Amino acid sequence: MTKNVFSWQLLGLCMIGIYFMGIAAANAAEPASGDLIRALRIDSPLSLCNEPVPLSDPRNKERFEKEMLVSLGNQYQVILWLKRTTRFFPYIEQVLAENGLPGDIKYLAIAESALRNHAGSPKGAMGVWQLMPQTARKYGLTVDNQVDERRSFYLSTPAAVAYLKELHGRFGSWSLALAAYNMGEEGLEAEILEQGITEYYRLYLPLETQRFVFRILAIKCIVESPQHYGIFLDPDEFYPPLAFATVQFDALDEFPLRLVAEAAGTVFKTIKDLNPHIRGYYLTAGSHRLNIPLDGETGFEKRLLALAASDAQVRDRRLYLVREGDSLSGIAKKFDVPLAALLIWNRIPLNAVIHPGQRLVVLPFHPGKDWQTETAVGD
Repeated sequence: MTKNVFSWQLLGLCMIGIYFMGIAAANAAEPASGDLIRALRIDSPLSLCNEPVPLSDPRNKERFEKEMLVSLGNQYQVILWLKRTTRFFPYIEQVLAENGLPGDIKYLAIAESALRNHAGSPKGAMGVWQLMPQTARKYGLTVDNQVDERRSFYLSTPAAVAYLKELHGRFGSWSLALAAYNMGEEGLEAEILEQGITEYYRLYLPLETQRFVFRILAIKCIVESPQHYGIFLDPDEFYPPLAFATVQFDALDEFPLRLVAEAAGTVFKTIKDLNPHIRGYYLTAGSHRLNIPLDGETGFEKRLLALAASDAQVRDRRLYLVREGDSLSGIAKKFDVPLAALLIWNRIPLNAVIHPGQRLVVLPFHPGKDWQTETAVGD
């Protein structure tokens, strides 16, 4: 009995210790309240896109401070913002300068996606700039089941900048242009007409849009002076820009992306990471511009043509002629390949209906199988 009591006491002490360790870890990860209060003290007027922000209005000051506290309360995310800026900002700044737009627009990309290529929203926005499909298509991007150029930072940035430039021309101020980017230009125009107000900071807008410009301003303050908010990063801790070469080639038919990786002397994942706009495992027929590692550029086209020719030569031996009573799972089992792989090779969903006479690609080719009877060769 004494032994059991001692065990429970020991367990209790351990649980108390774990509890206080958790509190200590949480406190270490979050700035102290005194630090946050000091961070809110702004000594000079603030501006966004060269437009003054009227923080003398207590309501605006409260909106700004809320966004500062929300951002600083998640220092894990702030650190990732900062580390990613060296990967994304140089190109954004280049495109902004070429179009005569203020440099502060780059902070919009953090507010929208935290600089993530595959960021998506429930409403259907996608990419670093969170473009909706119809907006992306309007500014020249391809969005379909095979290609979604919103996911490509290098393709979507010029489109987003063109859209912002048009919004500024329509509304006459950057605060309103940013609000329209968030809620849609027609919705903002309707609010302006109804309320008779043409100043963002005095308009009653959807709550998300009321916060949006202040969120961008808070991000600007933090990114421009992270040390002021207790965040210190050495130069070598930032993520480097992506280094790649861009190659162009034509595909006469659907083309396995794995062959591009092989021709570039790299792996499938690297090609997908450098070309996030390519969906799935195959390229469509037509002309393509893809990014590949720098050291894979020399001789790339020659290697790709040789690999494509070799792949085409054995393709017929990889075709299975569907028979009466066949199922996808049964075919996968017959050739000892994963069902998921069979779906990838044939670009079909799990619930696809197959029919007798249909040809399915089955990889890899197994010499031990009786492919003269199993395949479509000669049919």
